[in-house]
Amino acid sequence: MKPVMTISELHDLIDAEFPQVKDQFDITAIHDDGATVRMFINDSNLRPGGTVSGPSMFALADCAFYMATLAMIGPEALCVTTNCSIDFMRKPQPGDLVADARILKLGKSLSVGDVLIHSVHDDKPVARASLTYSIPPKRAI
Repeated sequence: MKPVMTISELHDLIDAEFPQVKDQFDITAIHDDGATVRMFINDSNLRPGGTVSGPSMFALADCAFYMATLAMIGPEALCVTTNCSIDFMRKPQPGDLVADARILKLGKSLSVGDVLIHSVHDDKPVARASLTYSIPPKRAI
């Protein structure tokens, strides 16, 4: 696979289509098989006990795989999650999280892959997710 969108183009898409999250995520790299995305963690992402909440890690996994998929197929904002399974492996310290999303199979209608999340404080994984995205069919204009 070869990316068809740049980091700048992905940021522009997020700004235009999802302004509600544009300041929460930073696409830091695009690879031939995926993307790396950083989530900026603040107090709203923490749960009692001083760790990053599960819903925040889920959001990062979902966003990272969405960005990886769009990087490969182009600006198709209507791609949607059809499945996600996440394993929480250890409690991250408060601080930004990094997700490495990898596409394992990219077809005409589905993108299947995984995401490994770690803290900026530690390279040990804190969560692992398996995702499938539905890619809408191309419409004739």
